Amino acid sequence: MKSDRLLSILLLLQHRDLVPAGELAERLEVSVRTVYRDVEALSAAGVPVYAERGRYGGIRLLPGFRTDMTGLTRDEARALFVLVGQSAHSALGLDQAMGSALRKMMAALPAPHRPAAELTSRRLLIDPDGWLSGPRQDTSGMDELYDAVLADRRLRIAYRHSGSTSVHTYTVDPYGLVSKAGTWYLVADHAGQAQLFRTDRLGGVAVTTEPVCRRDGMQLVRVWEELRQRVENREPGIVVRARVRRGRLDMLQRLTRANFRGVVGAPGPGAEPVWPTETDSTGADTESITRADTESVTRADTEWLTVELDYPVPAAVCQLLQFGTDVEVLDPPEAVEAISDMIAALAALYPDGG
Repeated sequence: MKSDRLLSILLLLQHRDLVPAGELAERLEVSVRTVYRDVEALSAAGVPVYAERGRYGGIRLLPGFRTDMTGLTRDEARALFVLVGQSAHSALGLDQAMGSALRKMMAALPAPHRPAAELTSRRLLIDPDGWLSGPRQDTSGMDELYDAVLADRRLRIAYRHSGSTSVHTYTVDPYGLVSKAGTWYLVADHAGQAQLFRTDRLGGVAVTTEPVCRRDGMQLVRVWEELRQRVENREPGIVVRARVRRGRLDMLQRLTRANFRGVVGAPGPGAEPVWPTETDSTGADTESITRADTESVTRADTEWLTVELDYPVPAAVCQLLQFGTDVEVLDPPEAVEAISDMIAALAALYPDGG
């Protein structure tokens, strides 16, 4: 479209002092004659653009002319160039489009904002994939699902719930798609109630002819926040007390972050940190310092801390078996029993010598 070409020409001329007409024609996939007509249109609209004839000629703007077509502040420009890991865009088939959009946005930024935006793009990266989060979710078909959500029609989905082999069919009103730490969810209303559907459990999606019927005033961000709080603030089925070696506490927190409640008797968030006492170098004994460091590491490996975790059912506590003898479940009795039963079952499955 002509309006797109005019904008592209203006952006290119703001970024460079002079651009040959032939280069503009090649970039815009039009003839040189069309480029000159577009330049005349820009000039008629009040843009101080002109053509220089000759071997080294081209199209240029009057020196000093700049227009901010974005209206962005410096911080807003920087925020746009905080890089996000490509997995989310790739799943939707938008990775190349994202790169192209960022290049165009960089060209459109006011010159004073460009250095900060470019530096941000080279210094900050947001990776939505969690550490040790297991196999990457299968995102094949995400682009088709994305198109279905954009259709603003009701969807008929085939869905398999966690722990089940049977497939159920639902008609839902979609709000959108959310990627949570690399896991994609369809956020939709079913029978007027917000629901989460993991996209890798969808057996099929069909776009119906019925228009989508969303609740008044509800948008994706608000519905997602409600669902997220529902998951994170759910009432625990049981509270499990266990002890863990101090040196393994960080790993326990990372791998059980959805269930971890805290260390029993740990200082509150307002407590002052305790820093190591500095030793006067003039009176320090290298051997004693080395011995003290070794003893500190040993204490970290052997000292036990009591922690609390919550699980929906006693059997779920078997998650802690991955820590071997570094974690011991203390109570409630049904959790200890679940651990014991699983250990007995494993011993029967892998008998000595077999």
